[in-house]
Amino acid sequence: MAPRLPLPFDALPATGALVVGFSGGLDSSALLHALALEPAARARGLRAVHVHHGLHADAGQWAAHCQAQARAWDVPLQVIEVQVPRDAGLGLEGAAREARYAALLSTLEPGDVLATAHHLDDQAETFLLRALRASGPEGLGAMRPLRRRGHAWQWRPLLELPRTTLLDYAGEHGLEWIEDPSNLHPDPDRNFLRLQLLPLLRQRWPHAAAALARSAELCAQADALLADADAQLLREHTGEDPHTLPVSPLETQPPERRARLLRRWVRELGLPRLPGHAVERIERELLAARADARPCFAWAGARIERWGDLLHADREREPLSSSWSVAWDGLEPLHLPDGGLLQLHDGRGAPVPGFDAPLRVHARQGGERITLPGRSHSHALKHVLQERAVPPWRRRHLPLLSDAEGKVLAAGDAIQACALAQWLDARGWQLAWQPPGSGTAR
Repeated sequence: MAPRLPLPFDALPATGALVVGFSGGLDSSALLHALALEPAARARGLRAVHVHHGLHADAGQWAAHCQAQARAWDVPLQVIEVQVPRDAGLGLEGAAREARYAALLSTLEPGDVLATAHHLDDQAETFLLRALRASGPEGLGAMRPLRRRGHAWQWRPLLELPRTTLLDYAGEHGLEWIEDPSNLHPDPDRNFLRLQLLPLLRQRWPHAAAALARSAELCAQADALLADADAQLLREHTGEDPHTLPVSPLETQPPERRARLLRRWVRELGLPRLPGHAVERIERELLAARADARPCFAWAGARIERWGDLLHADREREPLSSSWSVAWDGLEPLHLPDGGLLQLHDGRGAPVPGFDAPLRVHARQGGERITLPGRSHSHALKHVLQERAVPPWRRRHLPLLSDAEGKVLAAGDAIQACALAQWLDARGWQLAWQPPGSGTAR
């Protein structure tokens, strides 16, 4: 009887479907085949997903191979075609990896488990790459066996097995797999380590990969201890908006702790990992900046900017176009072109009959004025925004509401003209604006 791979099911959360990222290569073929033999995996609704990048001439044949294998093992397979952006600042390999994970995670329901076929040799390569990039304990901890991925989980059940074990398993079960020719070229960096450096290390230290993987495990343990304190500090210093972090408490921490807090903050927001030089630049260009400066650090489609005593981190988002304008009656939520949302409701979220007459929703042009409640004359909206301490990342997306005569009635939901405020109060209604990326109307 052909042997089975040892799979640590006891490490999994109790519920959630099991979804395998299936490229068709040796590693994922061994993993999917091994899981298909396990009643425990079948009981969790085992299925697979293949991401079709279209980056190789044979990509269509690879997808067909994966479909044939999945049918043979009686595992449902979903094939997702993606377009890999070549100008995302991540390099082709990095952009393909981001697109692949985005596609895989898009198929998961809350609590589902994405199983990927990373093994011990992958762990050793990752440790070396992180070390060469001057990573600390968090980075040197490399790949964790089980980690959160948004609303789901990622499980790496093969991390303790060398690739030779997977190769033996595939041979004993007569498996067929795809050989991606790009893996044979000593570029990018990971392939250089795999094809040249690690074989050289094994000549002198036969168990080099296992030793490096063990070092990664020890670093992960040390990082877990530090992470508890990081999480507590972030909870203490992030307020209602998790995208903002006050500078003053950061400055009371030693540089090493600040670096960890910044990296954890960015990670918890789901932003791309900060590059190796990022913390040094944030320290020099943002934390050390004058209070009235507006410095910014951008990377991989994300940015951190400073305003006053606040740091703000988010993805790069296009502001509302100055030429954008639309009529809105308030009956239905209004989806804004930048991803934001305007709603008129009864204070409990229920819809209302709308405005007496449609209002115009538009972006700021400059020079607008507004008459606030309790005031007899109008004020420059620019000055009101400054007085109310509306940060620049809100101003860039702030929708204005004007009446038929062009009078500004509201800027978002926090600044309302006297006429609109009285009209809403008389009905017990509320205007709610959800800025892009905030998740909920406020």
